Amino acid sequence: MDTPWTTTPLTAELLRGALDLERTAHGLLPHRLPARARAQYTDPQLAMAESQPSGVRLVFRTRATAVQLDTLPTKRVYVGAPPRPDGVYDLLVDGEPAGQATAAGGNTLTIDMTTGSFESRTGPACTVRFDGLPGRAKVVEIWLPHNETTELVALRTDAPVEPVPADPSRPVWLHHGSSISHGSDAASPTTTWPALAASLGRAELVNLGLSGSALLDPFTARAMRDTPADLISVKIGINLVNLDAMRLRAFSPAVHGFLDTLRDGHPTTPLLVISPILCPIHEDTPGPGAPDLSTLGTGQLRFRATGDPAERAFGKLTVGVIRDELARIVERRAAEDPHLHYLDGRALYGESDAAELPLPDGLHPDAATHRLMGERFARLVFGDGGAFVGA
Repeated sequence: MDTPWTTTPLTAELLRGALDLERTAHGLLPHRLPARARAQYTDPQLAMAESQPSGVRLVFRTRATAVQLDTLPTKRVYVGAPPRPDGVYDLLVDGEPAGQATAAGGNTLTIDMTTGSFESRTGPACTVRFDGLPGRAKVVEIWLPHNETTELVALRTDAPVEPVPADPSRPVWLHHGSSISHGSDAASPTTTWPALAASLGRAELVNLGLSGSALLDPFTARAMRDTPADLISVKIGINLVNLDAMRLRAFSPAVHGFLDTLRDGHPTTPLLVISPILCPIHEDTPGPGAPDLSTLGTGQLRFRATGDPAERAFGKLTVGVIRDELARIVERRAAEDPHLHYLDGRALYGESDAAELPLPDGLHPDAATHRLMGERFARLVFGDGGAFVGA
């Protein structure tokens, strides 16, 4: 017998983790930066990163035993590199993992890393289906692929759906960082290190990890300033080195300005500044970073640092230089801001970890390291004595 499907309109009440929702010709496109921020810099890399819904999830209450979600994903293809796996949709039932699915098809974005060019091709919408759910009333979460732009087309269930009010006992944690925070090379959207840490810390995550775009952009600071949050963290450094985006003279005032903007909207919210995790290629060697073209076609793209360590004397940034400066800035500001805290990123992933779990491409942690970082963050920051305790 055919399933008697109920179609539920996709609205903001069903979504968490997005700062903006765009109505498209196909449905609803979640954004992790608001329209005003997106209009200030229309770079394709930033547009791709902020539209990839890391931490964005559908949340609803239902007795449904079957759920269908029609989506239009955008797949990435890198010229000369092996095909990327389809993005993963994680299903949670009452907070517990209950299934995974992928969506084949959709649009394609072809990226040539040797030239920086982007080429788009349209494709068909797809259907993600979860069956065999318990027939009782329950809270269902569908976490969208953290690394795949996803337009939401239609939601169908075999029982009615209703929104779920936010749990007031769970603080909203607003986090900003680079591709590592975005979830690069994590296994699935609920296993990025911020998602794991949020789950262990019983927090509601808003993840503004923006691959390649954690650059102290003022529009990102203003977006965070204007976003309600109980806890805030910013992970600063690696993208500034990767892109050779600024020198020390510009970096220090930019950090102060970013933090000042956050404090304009969140004057007493616990605010944690996190320095880069260990990155051997950039510890003492400045950027820019670049793909190692000799590894294209080998099945494992790697990155390398192209700067000269001697250029540190002229203000070029390395992750080591950035750690020292961030620690100095936070120590100075904390004298007047008791809610400001600092975490050395090497406490999440350091030298001993690199020996056991080296970064596969020289920059990004693998799935096991995401889990390690998430567990450590939860213990150090949400645990006893941590920056987020008692907020």
